[in-house]
Amino acid sequence: MLVNACVDKYSLIYLIRIFATLTPKLLMDNQLKTEGKFSYLERGEGTPIIILHGLMGGLSNFEGVQNYFPEHGYNVLTPRLPLYDLPILKTKVSSFAKFIKNFIDHKGFKEVILVGNSLGGHVGLLTTKMYPEHVKALVLTGSSGLYESAMGESYPKRGDRDYVQAKAENVFYDPKIATKELVDEVYDTVNDRAKLIRTLAIAKSAIRHNMSKDLPKMTQPTCIIWGKNDNVTPPEVGEDFNKLLPNSDLYWIDKCGHAAMMEHPDEFNQILHGWLKERGI
Repeated sequence: MLVNACVDKYSLIYLIRIFATLTPKLLMDNQLKTEGKFSYLERGEGTPIIILHGLMGGLSNFEGVQNYFPEHGYNVLTPRLPLYDLPILKTKVSSFAKFIKNFIDHKGFKEVILVGNSLGGHVGLLTTKMYPEHVKALVLTGSSGLYESAMGESYPKRGDRDYVQAKAENVFYDPKIATKELVDEVYDTVNDRAKLIRTLAIAKSAIRHNMSKDLPKMTQPTCIIWGKNDNVTPPEVGEDFNKLLPNSDLYWIDKCGHAAMMEHPDEFNQILHGWLKERGI
């Protein structure tokens, strides 16, 4: 499969950006609970927090949150989104929002806290818009939904692993986070025809679902945690989310790129836990 076959440049640029929020899959399948169409991690008891991962199902991206909050009275769940399981015409952000609503119903929750990074933040936003009665609070970090920065005029050619590596490294403040395993997985996925087609469908759906007109109507308490050095969703995106959302608070993490919960997990958890206490959530 040619990476650039029948693909417009900006969609491909967008998907490579989201790809690079991956980490190697540290969580084994036997740690997942499987109930019907849902596969998920679950830890702790108390107020439910549902984590929304980014593209390609990097459940371990939120390992710090998964380990910290169950010790502080929260039931932390990380469902695996059906990114590559749906028919192509249903592979879109709104379908993932419906999937999360069905998961909430499956677990019997009345209200939940949604926490999302990148595409996961976008899913959280759309879930909040579509099913506001089920969202107690929303947490966004490096979220899509407004816009993503362009990456220049070039795009990957067939077999161009160096390009993928360079763009993956650019996602993080510390390029060492873009390990060989991460880059290999991104590279393999963009060269897998079935996955690439669905990834492009997701990317185009995310671009179409701009949330700017919806945000002022979303009154749920929202915690925005942003990397000061985010090259994917730059600081002004976090500022715009904070301006448009009527009940939000914005926090910055220094020397941090697009994945704050990975790059600075302790600081991320301290900010989020402090905000939840302050808001009484």
